[in-house]
Amino acid sequence: MLVVLAVFAAIGTFSDTQRPNSDRSPNIVLVLADDLGFGEVGVFGQQSIRTPHVDRLAREGVAFDRFYAASTVCAPTRASLMTGKHTGRSAVRGNKEVGGWGIREGEGQMPLPARERTIAEILQAKGYRTGAFGKWGLGGPGTEGHPMAQGFDAFFGYLCQRQAHGHTPPYLWKNHDVYLLPENGAIHPHQRLEQAPSDFDKYMGPMYAPQLILDEALKFVEANKDRPFFLYFPSALPHAALQAPKEWVDRYPREWDPSPYLGDKSYLPTERPRATYAAMISFLDHSLGALVEKVDELGLGRDTLIVFTSDNGATFNGGVDLAFFRSNGKLRGHKTQLYEGGVRVPFVARWTGTVPARERRQARAAMFDLFATFAEMAGDRAREDGRSLLPTLRRDGSGHESLYFEFPEGNQSQALIWGRYKGVRPNLKQRGLEMEVYDLETDPGETRNLAPDRPDLVKELAARMAKAHRPSKDFPLAAVDSPQGSKDSAIARTGS
Repeated sequence: MLVVLAVFAAIGTFSDTQRPNSDRSPNIVLVLADDLGFGEVGVFGQQSIRTPHVDRLAREGVAFDRFYAASTVCAPTRASLMTGKHTGRSAVRGNKEVGGWGIREGEGQMPLPARERTIAEILQAKGYRTGAFGKWGLGGPGTEGHPMAQGFDAFFGYLCQRQAHGHTPPYLWKNHDVYLLPENGAIHPHQRLEQAPSDFDKYMGPMYAPQLILDEALKFVEANKDRPFFLYFPSALPHAALQAPKEWVDRYPREWDPSPYLGDKSYLPTERPRATYAAMISFLDHSLGALVEKVDELGLGRDTLIVFTSDNGATFNGGVDLAFFRSNGKLRGHKTQLYEGGVRVPFVARWTGTVPARERRQARAAMFDLFATFAEMAGDRAREDGRSLLPTLRRDGSGHESLYFEFPEGNQSQALIWGRYKGVRPNLKQRGLEMEVYDLETDPGETRNLAPDRPDLVKELAARMAKAHRPSKDFPLAAVDSPQGSKDSAIARTGS
């Protein structure tokens, strides 16, 4: 998520000709990375992968050290972003699939219900032109969750997250129509080899979807330069499969990859897994730079809030080497877990002339805060579970007193941050309501469990979890929603 960035050879200030237009509402550009870890960009500590445009955005704006995705996987974070609701009461709390891999099996994930009021609908009603370019994941073709049924005027990209497992797909979607890419053929995005093939090129087609999607997004900005616009750019990078143009892969050392990846942890084989992963992040960074350059070229730098962040922490499969890149920094865990490495993500924002430059924020903020932030920018008071970040963008604060997360898939888990403390129930299926407690100020890596010595914290965090959670028939948490769990929740809510 993100917008505005000039790509000049020299790092300088923005032109004085980029004055704010007082007669129009501000534009919003949100660049959302897919599975990008907290430590995978330079401003948050990455030393091997080059991300000059993200880093420059931070120099010209603010970076948040404690910004959280709404969930630890794709669809629920995107639902929270769109609706402003945390996963304790949002409609979509997991990657609930629809259909299958076959061309006649249907595609998409559980549709975002029509009853939900999205940030795109709010902005559209306020006169914004709204466009989504990238990976949607909240409803397939013909469903109530389709982006153009949820407030977007234009869409180009993947409707289905499964289809986005390949970055050279046989087709994309343009609004309601199939956009064929016959040059790519049909490459199944999950293959496992017993031995390295003579040629890895057959696992990538010539038409790179991230480039096609970027091209459409740039056209959208150009076409709407004279009116307020909301550009939602949910890139499918760097989510596996590992695929990048050869010229981008070759920018990284060949010695990084003494052996190929053969698909043993799912997704596609690739000859140079580390270099390819780095290339995907660099291409994402390039996409941000191109969007920022377009905004600045049109003289809209002072009229545009640009935000860059990620939908969850870095993944552990598909050939991604978390340890090599220190992808989640010093944080524990990864995608699919509610430890910090699964939910704390990079966040950088720039709004020239409104947001100060070269500042860091320690305030606790989350993905669903963007709903309230963008609504306020358009003159709407909608908040849901979030709060506007506009004051925090200008000046640091404490942020949310508490943040709640739940993940109903896999072993199922809950987490809640309350001030300096964090409670985690990492395995509801096997360990029930057993909780771990960490002091994030002294132990951000979550290495010392305080629960055995601090029953007072366990009780407080459990009560706050109970208040935040609302049972969902589509995404049940058996250990929490059981008769005893429901009883505990009712006691916590009433205080009796």
